[in-house]
Amino acid sequence: MQQVAAQGHVDLFYGDETGFCLTSPIPYGWQFAGEHVATRPRHSARLNVLGLLNAATNEFHHVVRQGKVDAAFVVQTLDAWVATRTKPTVLVLDNASIHRAAAFQARLPAWEDQNVYIFYLPAYSPHLNKIETLWRKVKYEWLRPEAYADFTTLKAAVRHILDHVGTAYRIRFQT
Repeated sequence: MQQVAAQGHVDLFYGDETGFCLTSPIPYGWQFAGEHVATRPRHSARLNVLGLLNAATNEFHHVVRQGKVDAAFVVQTLDAWVATRTKPTVLVLDNASIHRAAAFQARLPAWEDQNVYIFYLPAYSPHLNKIETLWRKVKYEWLRPEAYADFTTLKAAVRHILDHVGTAYRIRFQT
């Protein structure tokens, strides 16, 4: 599929959901001598993101939601995204239950009519979904410890990073 995309016959996107809250995912870190950097784990609301990444071009589409991510939300988001596609597109997804839900499966023929096709990864293979690299970079590298000061600050920091993926924040995937 990557070769077909590299030849320009299709756009290839990787999709997934992730979430952010005030409990930092960073289990350890380093700091300069004399510098004290710490985050305090605590319960908070959760900021959820549905992302779609073209690893070849760093084109990134995302929807941020403070609330539950369910099949209805994913279908609604993908319906809007599919309407923007101008060439045949393959979207790579994992086997999460929301991607296999009846409401999601019911939309597959309509998306295929618009030349957007879903490709499911084999079970237990998140390493094949390139958007997982993006989530790892956001959580472990680009999101600074001071972003965890409060939920408003975290939301702003996450939105800033996501809005600038492909420009200020880029990933160079090996081919």
